Amino acid sequence: MIQKERVERLTQMSKRMRLAALDMALASGNNGSHLGGSLSAIEILAVLYGDILNLDVKNPLNPDRDRFIPSKNHCVLAHIPALAEAGFIEKQEILEFQKDGGRLTGYPRRTEIGLEYSGGSLGMAISVGIGIALNAREHHRKTNVYVLMGDGELNEGSIWEAFMSAAHYKLDNITAIIDRNHLSYDGDTEEVMGIDSLYDKLKAFHWNVLECNGHDVKSLLEAFEARKKGMPNIIIADTVKGKGVSFIENRPEWHHHRLTKEEYELARAEVLGGESV
Repeated sequence: MIQKERVERLTQMSKRMRLAALDMALASGNNGSHLGGSLSAIEILAVLYGDILNLDVKNPLNPDRDRFIPSKNHCVLAHIPALAEAGFIEKQEILEFQKDGGRLTGYPRRTEIGLEYSGGSLGMAISVGIGIALNAREHHRKTNVYVLMGDGELNEGSIWEAFMSAAHYKLDNITAIIDRNHLSYDGDTEEVMGIDSLYDKLKAFHWNVLECNGHDVKSLLEAFEARKKGMPNIIIADTVKGKGVSFIENRPEWHHHRLTKEEYELARAEVLGGESV
């Protein structure tokens, strides 16, 4: 049973994170930012950092800590607000995003503030996560590994090799989450290189496959609680790129774009919907 208070807490956290993402996008100025794919991952990150991950901000390098590996590391406008909510950084620091001399670059790696993986070529992070999971099992650590993937990167062959590897080693200490927003930088994923039926493909690779509404925290929590022992788990989270802002939703040009002050005010009003946080 998922408690109502738990759902409400994470829903409010998601709203604050969505507003923070807009703040970061505005602060990045003419550099622009990856706003669309960050907004699709907000609730996923809220559930992870607000409920699932075993982390300690006072001991961020604890070898038994859980690891979050963002394969789609362009979701940094969702990731950094989640770190601020969890207490790894001060909330005002998010406005230093992409500023010279700051800690929060476009693809940051700073383990002392919870940034475990800097990104890079898409398709590599799942293999990194599998390596961490294997190492944790070898050393009898309690570590669980969570890898957030974009659906567009599933075109990479290395990912499917990694899927085979995780299943072969029966790595039940790794959970992959696919942000299934159906839209890559080049357009609709099914037009670029179709991956449906994704559920059947992953099932054939011997993962425990779960599906949920990626913008409903209750649905996400239920998926995490339905994971199985003895095999790797993967959650297909159905999402909308740019979720929460009507003029950004399902618009490929917002994969990376500059947010003007006028657009910021409109977007903020939509997210708030007449409410406060």
